[in-house]
Amino acid sequence: MELKKMKFIDLFAGIGGFRYALESFGCKCVFSSEWDKYCQESYKLNFNETPYGDITQIDEKDIPSFDILCGGFPCQPFSISGKQRGFSDTRGTLFFDIARIVSHHKPKVILLENVKNLKAHNGGATFEVISNTLNELNYNIYYKVLNAKNFGLPQNRERIAIVCIRKDVDSGKFKFPEEIDKVVTISDIKEDDSKTDKYVLNRNDIHIDEEKLNNAIKNGKVNKPVQIGIIANGGQGNRIYHENGIGITLAASSGGAAPKTGAYYINGKVRRLSPREAARLQGFPETFKIIENDSQSLKQFGNSVPINLLKAVFSGLKEI
Repeated sequence: MELKKMKFIDLFAGIGGFRYALESFGCKCVFSSEWDKYCQESYKLNFNETPYGDITQIDEKDIPSFDILCGGFPCQPFSISGKQRGFSDTRGTLFFDIARIVSHHKPKVILLENVKNLKAHNGGATFEVISNTLNELNYNIYYKVLNAKNFGLPQNRERIAIVCIRKDVDSGKFKFPEEIDKVVTISDIKEDDSKTDKYVLNRNDIHIDEEKLNNAIKNGKVNKPVQIGIIANGGQGNRIYHENGIGITLAASSGGAAPKTGAYYINGKVRRLSPREAARLQGFPETFKIIENDSQSLKQFGNSVPINLLKAVFSGLKEI
């Protein structure tokens, strides 16, 4: 399949992770939709366009014709960390907005991303509904759980990639990408101390395990998070990891002393990650402009997609 100049729409666009991935192949975005005002602000800042709002209020007939539909539809209804209400949650039904748009436009390819738990949610019934719906719309469905850490990103982030190819254009040659044998750690993406002083945690309940710290230094870079201590009781957001390991999964919302990013031992200090470091964990380019609101920007990166992983998946479409 010739990917260059293919037209795509960016649904549940967030801050444009899918767009960066597809535009790297020469694809052209003809429509975007995102309802969060802070994400719209980021999107406008970086792509010079404000996405349309609530997808449920957009008539599929008003969307320009396109070849590829992409989107990380809301994952909270299916996440292990959420209540797992699935299609009983309003956000879960947003999948059916994808279905009605696909039914009208019949794109060649649908590229979706979601939490690993989507496949297992509700005993597999939720994924079965998704699969049956797409099959009835004349698509072959390929899916696989992939980890961002295996595609050159220093983050332990397992996501399910779903590639749907219209049956009449599917050659059957699509394959998911092979993992990259490359270890990238927090130490490789850290900012200078001068830019991160505000994120240092100065507390009297920080506990570093000296043996684990020494082992982390001795073992060097490894492709997994390396916990060396805790803050307070060591709950979510209160675990300390060494920079010689990779990052834990960025979260859109979490508590503790280091919410959303987790705490890291970097250059001898315990601190949260900065928004720029969070951007690097997801594969955003250095040219990406970050809004001046740390809480919202970290939430955006926690909700975003790992760009390197998407690029690797999308490259497989060249073969069909």
